[in-house]
Amino acid sequence: MERLYYKDITFPLHEYETEKEYEKQIVKHAKEIFGPNSIYIDIKKKIGDEIASIPDGYLIDFYFEKTPKLYIIEIELESHDPYRHIGQQMLKFAISYKASGRKIKSFLLNDIIEDPEKKTFTEDRLKKAGYRNIDDLLEDLIFDKEVSAIVVIDECTGALENVLGQLAMKTDIIEFKSYKYNAEMIHKFTPFQEELSESLGFDINPEDLNTIVVPANPEGFNETFLGDNCWYQIRISSNMIGRIKYIAGYQTAPISAITHYAEVANIEKYKDTSKYIVHFKEPAKKIGPLKFSGHKKGTLRSARYTTFDKLVKAKTFEEVF
Repeated sequence: MERLYYKDITFPLHEYETEKEYEKQIVKHAKEIFGPNSIYIDIKKKIGDEIASIPDGYLIDFYFEKTPKLYIIEIELESHDPYRHIGQQMLKFAISYKASGRKIKSFLLNDIIEDPEKKTFTEDRLKKAGYRNIDDLLEDLIFDKEVSAIVVIDECTGALENVLGQLAMKTDIIEFKSYKYNAEMIHKFTPFQEELSESLGFDINPEDLNTIVVPANPEGFNETFLGDNCWYQIRISSNMIGRIKYIAGYQTAPISAITHYAEVANIEKYKDTSKYIVHFKEPAKKIGPLKFSGHKKGTLRSARYTTFDKLVKAKTFEEVF
């Protein structure tokens, strides 16, 4: 069994007995999980008629100030069958969502307006996003924009990724685990879109992010990035899929540098997984190499984002971000 050791205390992994117990912790820590620029709406109402479903909640995310986004939230325990339970539920969401647009808009609008904190939070962001009022915002998010989903689960398995990879709806996964010692509980999770926040330098606006930098060992890099004009099995936030215009490759040791970049042709699901494959418009071009400056040592362990302008102007690895 997993354990966390904190302040001389060993916290065993807490196994939730019911989904309701688990969900209470998600709602309680919604701001920490989904980010301070979001509103979590804890509403469970049936949507759809012939094919009905009941989402666990909704999230309105303002991380990108000019282009807020709506997400359907599904909170699950890994012990549930990913094929018969999670997969079916997500498929029902995708089918019933548009047909229930008016109903969804009505209860989301009422929830926001009746909660002074949510109402003030939303109204403060309307102007930057270009909306007249909350009604106008929801009209656009529900009927004109693509809706995505977020699955919060205590353990992400290959079976879950396989199920979600077969769905057309873009889906993000957040793994949220809890550890408990007597009455004290601590939680382990990676906040939603954390990889975007880690990529932001003091001079980068999130709206300008358009380039993904991926790590690769030299052998795989030469074979796939340079040989096949693509790179695959990349975990990409659903909110970034339509924003990525360029991809750059960081070759790990012994090269330890960003050496090539390419313009993106298209991004699609990689086989039956929740990860993606990026296809290039043309063979990658050389850049740099962009190494760590001076005597600094470091590496790139997971994908990060930047702007193409910063990439092509950079002289060192640090200047890319």
